[in-house]
Amino acid sequence: MRMWMVNPQLMCRRHLLGEHVEIHMLVGTLLRKKSVAGFVENDLIEVHSIRARHAELVREMDRRGMNHKSPLPKFRSRKLGKVNPRTNLIELGRRCKACKAMQRRSS
Repeated sequence: MRMWMVNPQLMCRRHLLGEHVEIHMLVGTLLRKKSVAGFVENDLIEVHSIRARHAELVREMDRRGMNHKSPLPKFRSRKLGKVNPRTNLIELGRRCKACKAMQRRSS
């Protein structure tokens, strides 16, 4: 599971939808009271940012004409984890040609 935490407009469709799915998986993990320690230790998630990040991704999905029908279930969150969006933007561009092209167009 990973929260990229970069501007969703700079993400290709695959990564946008992928992060959305992973947020739902993360909430499911929290609801089952499973440990997310490894994700926190590796700077992959911010538990306290889940709701806001989901809303941000949904806004971008709507902007692109995608049909979102998966609200987040209620869950308890706490200040936990820290993601570095700058590092992740570079990593996205390294991993994905489509994301890199979107980043170039926005510059």
